[in-house]
Amino acid sequence: MAIRTGSRPGPWKRGLVLAALALLLGLFMLLHAQIPNRIWNLGSLAETFLPWFGLFIPVLLAGALWRRSASAVAALLLPVMVWLNLFGGLLSDKSDPGGDLTVAGHNVGADNPDPAGTARELAASGADVLALEELTQQARGTYEKELAKAYPHHTVQGTVGLWSRLPLSDTRPVDIQQDVGPLGDTKPADVKMAYNRALRTTVATDQGPLAVYVAHLGSVRVNPRAGFWTDSRDRGAQALGKAIAAEQNERVVLLGDLNGTMDDRAFAGITAQLRSVQDAAGDGFGFSWPARFPVARIDQILVRGLEPTSSWVLPATGSDHLPVAAGISW
Repeated sequence: MAIRTGSRPGPWKRGLVLAALALLLGLFMLLHAQIPNRIWNLGSLAETFLPWFGLFIPVLLAGALWRRSASAVAALLLPVMVWLNLFGGLLSDKSDPGGDLTVAGHNVGADNPDPAGTARELAASGADVLALEELTQQARGTYEKELAKAYPHHTVQGTVGLWSRLPLSDTRPVDIQQDVGPLGDTKPADVKMAYNRALRTTVATDQGPLAVYVAHLGSVRVNPRAGFWTDSRDRGAQALGKAIAAEQNERVVLLGDLNGTMDDRAFAGITAQLRSVQDAAGDGFGFSWPARFPVARIDQILVRGLEPTSSWVLPATGSDHLPVAAGISW
């Protein structure tokens, strides 16, 4: 018995593999920006689901306790501190009551089986300004009819639209480079307009003009050959960032399905100019997709020259996205 006891490794020598895994997890989250995108866009893929890597912490902790490994428990301090530094601020409720203006955005879904019901639910949200993406020609009339009473002003530019209780002016489509190359150059403007995915307009408020952008960036795909394919989305993000940089109005709101989280480096050109209302005044992560089991916030509201007061996710509609809303003040 004495020999067995003496040969048993101490708590600092047990669980060295678990300790190494804990350190690797911490370094992975800490240095996520250094993960290259050259191979299958792995950096952007990791950043898209970065908060979820925190789930490995309790798993490793359980293993460390089972092994009674002091080294593994100590090593876990690194990923815990890194995760809290990245996302700890989202665990508290930073919202304040009130706000001068309520804005909301929703990818209503091209396959939405109940556009009329979706429109009524959105109108009941109380939003002063409502942005919709993925509008189809078949459903457009339904949304216009159902939202007309609550929103006397609206514009639709291709597949995106904005409904407002306040007057709109200076409305125009925004080119987010959906069509590039010789084939795209040959398409006439009216053909491109049919599937335009971004707009810019001015909302007349009591505090002065407010520039509002609505955008639906290109989809992303995960497949064995291309990995995390984001070419269309990244091209659109760059074009949208340039459009916002050229915006003369100091007060700007961007609403839309950006098909990515704000941790993704692809949005650096946008996040350098605008801040996320969810980060500034939300409660939790505000995941919006997929509606049945949300794992990421890809539906965004970002602002410049305004103060976010609250941010929340609205109840599910017939879409595969959840609507998002925010209160803003001057």
